Amino acid sequence: MIRFDNRVAIVTGAGIGLGRSHALGLAARGAKVVVNDLGADAGGLGQSSDAANAVVEEIKALGGESFVHGADVSNSEQVTDMVNQAMQRWGRIDVLVNNAGILRDKSFAKMTLDDFNKVVAVHLTGSLNCCHAVWPIMQQQKYGRIVLTSSASGLYGNFGQSNYGAAKAAMVGLMNVLHLEGVRDDIRVNTLAPSASTRMTENLLPESAHELLAPETITPGLLYLVSEDSPSKTILSAGAGCFAQTRIYETEGIMIEGDITPETVARNWSKITDPTHQAEIPDAFSQTRKFAKRAAEANNIKLNW
Repeated sequence: MIRFDNRVAIVTGAGIGLGRSHALGLAARGAKVVVNDLGADAGGLGQSSDAANAVVEEIKALGGESFVHGADVSNSEQVTDMVNQAMQRWGRIDVLVNNAGILRDKSFAKMTLDDFNKVVAVHLTGSLNCCHAVWPIMQQQKYGRIVLTSSASGLYGNFGQSNYGAAKAAMVGLMNVLHLEGVRDDIRVNTLAPSASTRMTENLLPESAHELLAPETITPGLLYLVSEDSPSKTILSAGAGCFAQTRIYETEGIMIEGDITPETVARNWSKITDPTHQAEIPDAFSQTRKFAKRAAEANNIKLNW
C-alpha cells in the first residue's frame, strides 16, 4: 500500500478543488500537510483563509497534522517563509505539489499584457519559487518528490487561453530539466495534466460533466506520482478516472545532402514528418548528437564524443 507516514508535504492552492483533494489524499495516507492557499478568486483577486482552514480541520479530524500558510506563490519571500515554517515544525519536506493557479481567459487579440503576465506569474513563477525553495532541502535529504501541474490547454491548446496555455506548457520544460538535475539525489519530478471539474472550469463544462470529472478521480494518480516508488519525468494526464501518459516524440527525420534550401525542405516534408521510427529524446544534447552523427556519417567524418 502506498503510504506517506513520516513524510511532509506542501500542497499549493489547497483550499478548494484539486488542491483540497490532493491535501486530503496525502493526509489520509499519513502525510503531514502544509495547506497553502491565498484564498483568491479564480482570477487571482481577493484573499481569505476560510477555505484553507476548513481543509486543515478536515485533516485534523482524520487524526492528521496540518497547518495553513497563505503565501502568494508568485512572491518568493512568502514562499520561503512557508518552507521555513514547515521545516521549523517538522524538520523536513518530502513532497511538493504545485497546484495553485488562476484563469484570466480572453482571445489573444483582446488580452492585456497584465492578464497574460499575472497568469504566468502564478503558474510558472509560482511553481519555480516553490521548487527553488525546497530543492536544497531535498538535495540534503537525498529524497524528494515534486509534481508540477500542466493542462491539456498547455499540451494541446485551447482557444482564449494563450496565457494559461503558455504557462502550463512551461511545466513540461521545467520538469525535464529538474528531472535530470534531481536524479543524483533521488528527487523525482513529474507533471500532472488534470481534466477536472473545479471552480476554474465551472463555466466551461456542461453540468452533466461535473460529477464525472470530480477532483477525487484524479488525486489517486497524483498520489502515485509523489510516492516512494514513483516514476520521474512523466506527464500523467487524468480525468474522470481515466489515466494516460502524454509523451513528446521526435521523428527519425532525414539529412538533406547538397544545397539546403527551403525548397528541399518542402520537397522532403513527408519524409521529415514520417512517424514510422519516431522516438523519445532523453535530453537536449541527445538530439544534438543525433543530428551531428548523421551529418558526420554522410561526410565520412569521425566524431570523438
